[in-house]
Amino acid sequence: MIPGGRSDEIQLTQQFIPAPDVHEMQSLVEADRIDGAIIADLHYDHPDEWERLFARAALRGIPVYHYRQIAETQSGQVKIDHLSENDLGSLIPNVPYMTTKRAVDIISSLVMIPILLIPFAIIALAIKLDSPGKAIFIQERMGFRGETFRMIKFRTMRERRVEDEETAQRNDAMTQADDARITRLGRFMRHTRIDELPQIFNVLKGEMSWIGPRPEAESLSRWYESELPFYSYRHIVRPGITGWAQVNQGHVVDVEDVNAKLRYDFYYVKNISMWLDFLIVLKTARVILTGSGAK
Repeated sequence: MIPGGRSDEIQLTQQFIPAPDVHEMQSLVEADRIDGAIIADLHYDHPDEWERLFARAALRGIPVYHYRQIAETQSGQVKIDHLSENDLGSLIPNVPYMTTKRAVDIISSLVMIPILLIPFAIIALAIKLDSPGKAIFIQERMGFRGETFRMIKFRTMRERRVEDEETAQRNDAMTQADDARITRLGRFMRHTRIDELPQIFNVLKGEMSWIGPRPEAESLSRWYESELPFYSYRHIVRPGITGWAQVNQGHVVDVEDVNAKLRYDFYYVKNISMWLDFLIVLKTARVILTGSGAK
């Protein structure tokens, strides 16, 4: 770890140690005695000796990382407090993978829908027997490129009438811990995420993906966008049935928590890949088994 600038944001552990002075570092580089990488704030105005050392190290095959790459890897989040235009440009998703991802969504949905039809019918019947009302709940959500869509899920709450007034709709869209509106069967479905499975039809239509930032209710999304800068940028990828924020943070409601969730969403957008999606699948399996993060 090279001192200077914002490199002190890196959490020093056994993997990261402070660098000695520049002259000793030069000796280590010349002797090929650095078995690792150099981390520095490359936007900081380092003295010329350090700048030359970075170049020399890179020429000798020693990785030189900007501190932000490591900080984001440690936290799983993208810093957005002072997001600049260049940072937004770097958040453009991996276009080739996005094409592949969409093809996987279509094929997997077509394979899974016939298999799930009978379980869906059984679950729907159980919901009707557990509490009065429809088995399916449909809600306007904010989706891909800021377009609203009708998201489908199994009903987990008692049916109620909500006023057209915006604040009432926003409050109704918020699910609190131990929410009294949740039915007995609904609580089980929320813990196991079974209630989200009908969104496979949204995936097939192209409104959602299996993995991506969770779509928010339209009333909540407009509220968050008015309170948080760059919030709408999360819509640059298709929303998902599960996502990076969900497996790391769980369910959130208030603006402060949403700000943290947004950093997870931006990390996913910036680093979207097959391997990150695979990691989310593994973490989702753990969430389903433990029920963590559910409300």
